[in-house]
Formats: sequence, structure tokens, C-alpha cells
Amino acid sequence: MWLHHDKMSTTMLDRLIQEKYDPDNSGFISTERFRDLLATHGSELDPHKLEVLLALADGNADGKICYQDFVNLMSNKRSNSFRRAILQGSRQLKGCSLRDEVGLGVSQRLVRHVAYETLPREVDRKWYFDSYTYCPPPWFILAITIAEVAVFIYYGFRLERLVLQVSSPYFLKSPFPYHPQLRAQAWRFLSYVFMHTGIEHLSLNMAMQLLVGVPLEMVHGAMRIGLVYMCGVLAGSLAVSVTDMTAPVVGSSGGVYALVSAHLANVVMNWSGMKCQFKLFRMAMALVCMSVEFGRAVWLRFCPPAFPPCPNPSFVAHLGGVLVGLTLGVVVLQNFEQRLQEQSLFWIFFCVYTVFVLCAVFWNIFAYSLLDVRLPPPP
Repeated sequence: MWLHHDKMSTTMLDRLIQEKYDPDNSGFISTERFRDLLATHGSELDPHKLEVLLALADGNADGKICYQDFVNLMSNKRSNSFRRAILQGSRQLKGCSLRDEVGLGVSQRLVRHVAYETLPREVDRKWYFDSYTYCPPPWFILAITIAEVAVFIYYGFRLERLVLQVSSPYFLKSPFPYHPQLRAQAWRFLSYVFMHTGIEHLSLNMAMQLLVGVPLEMVHGAMRIGLVYMCGVLAGSLAVSVTDMTAPVVGSSGGVYALVSAHLANVVMNWSGMKCQFKLFRMAMALVCMSVEFGRAVWLRFCPPAFPPCPNPSFVAHLGGVLVGLTLGVVVLQNFEQRLQEQSLFWIFFCVYTVFVLCAVFWNIFAYSLLDVRLPPPP
């Protein structure tokens, strides 16, 4: 009997709420009513969520708010309709900016710094700041960096040198580097990232990889960053096999340059919205590091080979990474929240990338014999 009474009370309460806020039983309330509700009861809401809600109320073109959108936001679940409303609505938020927040802990200040480093819109920065939990951490960049450093240290002791390891006659005998004579071992088109020509090569790549890759992964996640990174790595080795057919490849520059060039392109495209400190100086330093590392690779490629007749490692992988970053990478990093499968431009660039990979595979199968390329002996 008590259960029946509770059900009747709940039904009556729902009817009263519906008659007051949704008399037409449409499932929506007007933006004006939504604003009144926030003004009356919004003092208990998290300020960041409150401002995102106000942005939604300001930017909804049809003048209606769905109750489910409100529930999804408060439970940290953003539906497609809510996402579209936010993206299509006004980005001008009321209240202080995220930068003006005080009393934040060390981890909160780090998340805020990352938001301003990578996101151009205040509403996205506030949503990211409010929802980021460090779970999962940026494991992909950290894991691949640790693996690359561990392999370098191992071969440093084995080859008894840290600078210009590539000059050792045993350097290319590792199962990791790409070598044109061993291109049938398909894993080498990816595993070459674990070998570097020396500590100077490793240091520049690791510095750019950590300074750019970790913040990007904190915002965009391991799947997106891993996709851009590995596409850059594969494009780098395939580009070498097509354009510099006799040269080996080592180093993570293809993946690193894909990430850095995609990030720099997004900064340029959203220059007015990027509020990171010293953004011009940071861009200049990134370009200087990339130029120095690329110049060193070009110099090494045309130096007398350490073990003739095999030439020194190619620099073309850098260019392959840059092309991936400026095309596929820009689309992947353009919107930190929108799903990749919802972006038509992503599928266009992904299809172009797939066609390139297939053409390069057929090139490796047939072109070397048809062109009668004189390859260096296997290591």
C-alpha cells in the first residue's frame, strides 16, 4: 500500500512539474525558462558547468532545451545533440575566464595550462578542465619514449658509443632499422623508430615528442595521438622506399614531425583563439628545433658513408611525417571532442593516406626489380 502511495505521489509530482515547465508535453523547455531556472537554482552547480549551460542556452538556435541534454551534461555524458548545440552556438561565455580561477592545486594548474596550450575556444577549455581526470594518463607517448630510450641505452653499451652510433659497423645489424635489402621484413617499416643515430638525434626527438606529444595526448587521448604518430612513422619509411630507394631509415622523426606539424598548423589556423603564453616564441623554438634536427639529418645523409657502399640514413622520413601532420593530423586534432567518424574531411584524408600506402607497397614489390635498382648489401 505504501509503495502504491509513493507511485501516486511521484506521478502527481511529475504532472505538476510538467504543467509548470512543460505544459505542452514536448520534452523541451524554452531557453528563457532555462535561464530562469539557472538563475534560481544555479548557485549549487559547479561554476564551469554553469557557464557551459549558459553558453548552450545562449547559442541554441531553436530556442528550446532538451531535458536529456541537461542530464547528460551533469553526468559528464555529452550527447551528439548537445555537442552540435555547443559547436553551433555562441562561444561567448559569461563570467571570468578559466585563467582567472584562483585556489587551484598543482594538478589543476597543469590541466589548465594544457588546456590553454592546445585548445583555442574558452568553452572547450572549461569543459576539458572540468572533465579531465588523469585516467587514463598520457601513456602512449610516455611508453614509446621509454622504449626508445631503453633501446638506445642498450645499443649504446653494446656498440660502446653514444654519439653517432650509426658509424658503428654493427648498427644496422639490429632487427629494428629499415634497410632496403630487408624491406620484406615488414615490421621494419615501423620498428625503425626505436633506433637513433646518436644521443644528439635522440635528444632532439625526445624533447619535441614529450613537450608536444604529452599535452596533446592529455587533451585528445591515446587513440588519436597514436594514430597520427604511427601514420607519420609509416609514411616516413614508405616515402624513403619510394624516393630514396637505397637508403636505410632510423629514428622517430616521422612520428614526431607529424605531431609537431599538426599542432603548429592548428595554432596558426586558430591564432586569435590560442591564449597560450609566448605562443610566437614557442612556435619559433619548435621550428628552430625541427630545422636543426632536419638539417643535421640532411648533412648526415650526404656525408661519406660510414660503411660503404650503404649510404647513411635518409632524411625523407621527416618530410613524410610533416605531410601527414599537415593533412591527417590537422583534422584529427582540429576538434578535441568531435568523433573522428563524424568528420568527412577525416575520411577524405584517411582514404588518400590509404591509397598512398597501397601504392607504396606495390612500389616496393615491383619497382625495385623493374628499375633494376642497385641496392647496398644487407648488413
